[in-house]
Amino acid sequence: MTDEPVGGVRVCRVFLVDDHAVFRSGVRAELAGQAGIEVVGEAGSVAEAVAGIGRVRPDVVLLDVHMPDGGGVAVLRSVLGADPSGASATSGTADASGAADAPVSTFLALSVSDAAEDVIAVIRGGARGYVTKTISGGELADAVRRVADGDAVFSPRLAGFVLDAFARAAPGPEERGEPVHDPEVDSLTPREKEVLRLLARGYTYKEIAEKLFISVKTVETHASNVLRKTQQSNRHALTRWAQSRHLD
Repeated sequence: MTDEPVGGVRVCRVFLVDDHAVFRSGVRAELAGQAGIEVVGEAGSVAEAVAGIGRVRPDVVLLDVHMPDGGGVAVLRSVLGADPSGASATSGTADASGAADAPVSTFLALSVSDAAEDVIAVIRGGARGYVTKTISGGELADAVRRVADGDAVFSPRLAGFVLDAFARAAPGPEERGEPVHDPEVDSLTPREKEVLRLLARGYTYKEIAEKLFISVKTVETHASNVLRKTQQSNRHALTRWAQSRHLD
């Protein structure tokens, strides 16, 4: 976030991109009462979005995925160029005075769609996260702050789509023929590993129970055993642990 702290709270400047004006108004109203969030602009089309983002240089762009003239991926391509990291001709350049331009904005997709192909497309395009429009105002504000601080943020389960896609693109040590020895992983039973993978993908206990045809109580027992054996304190830590070992 680039603005100076106001009353001890650093302000995150947000730009809204959505082709529904009523929805943009609702998001503005939701974010207006959130500490450290300021909506500095909005757009209802790809062209308006690209122009507005270039003019305003917001910290975070809340980006709709589907719009009549191309949608979120088109905005990402136009603003970030060929390099999704943002290291394009539009960022980090110097003007006549020698001062560098403001860093490129961070993008957070905000969509009604929870389809895997939509999630993967915008993440590959350079977005830092993806949340659905069922999110509450407080949760949205928290997601905005987190991506502004460098975190990746996803609605439950959506992260699994991205992890699956990139796992297929980048083979793990087993596929490379490298030996894998991890006492903590070896201590897990096959069923505990199944539960672990589904937990890491964002499934709830009830959904895991339905998927594995076991009771919720049994899922809770397996999850407790996994946390104990892996020495992780909570589900979020367990997810990171699983990802680091290609168990997700």
